[in-house]
Amino acid sequence: MTSVDYSVLTNKNPEKKLIKKLSKKTGRGYGGRITTRHKGGGHKKRYRLIDFKRCDKIGIPAIVASVEYDPNRSSFISLLNYKDGEKRYILTPEGLEVGKEVICQEKAPQKVGNRMHLVNILPGTDIYNIEFLSGKGGQMIRSAGSSAQVMSHDAGYTHLKLSSGEIRMVKDNCFASIGQLSNSEHGMVIIGKAGRSRWMGRRPTVRGSAMNACDHPHGGGENKQSIGLRKGPKTPWGKLAFGVKTRKKKKYSNNFIVKPRIKKKKKK
Repeated sequence: MTSVDYSVLTNKNPEKKLIKKLSKKTGRGYGGRITTRHKGGGHKKRYRLIDFKRCDKIGIPAIVASVEYDPNRSSFISLLNYKDGEKRYILTPEGLEVGKEVICQEKAPQKVGNRMHLVNILPGTDIYNIEFLSGKGGQMIRSAGSSAQVMSHDAGYTHLKLSSGEIRMVKDNCFASIGQLSNSEHGMVIIGKAGRSRWMGRRPTVRGSAMNACDHPHGGGENKQSIGLRKGPKTPWGKLAFGVKTRKKKKYSNNFIVKPRIKKKKKK
């Protein structure tokens, strides 16, 4: 069992005005029925209100008051104290420490934590919390340790290289924050025991080949058997599981993809 190093966090309780109750509805749809298997339970937690926009605080500097743990996301969060007296949570990049000043402007200094228009960010810079549409708030690059790289600026668009290897065009007037997100060790954690998974809201998973033939396409047979399917593995409902494209062929945003993501090579 391994854990993340939490020594960088500030020893304080979360800001009361910036948390709200989070009701349990994991894995269930509008009808209250299970729509995604193996989810549910988990430790009680409250939602932290994160400011993904920061657009209404243009030109107002803020001081980092604390770096905190957020049970609802993989990266750490920081509490900002703005000069006008307001407090807000933001995603924490690597290198952002308590006492440092950050600002959101159309053109700001190229410092970690500052937020500005893509057109004013130098090529080669790592960025996170990127907007798709101007004013909507950050939608891309929000998980622990992730970042995108500014490649170039051309005809009102900025070319970004995402962590998947995809190169995509985003409008120049969209906001992005400078830096790489914190807690890069998140993906290296070894859970170690089943109970720890249950605290995280992950319920047990049973292999299809261990089930009866009436319960799964892989089921049945004596002892350990192959799945016995020519076209490969299937879902419990009989649909092909691997190698099936799920993205819509005529999705509107396909026009903004300059280079598709790098496909993983199959092991021989």
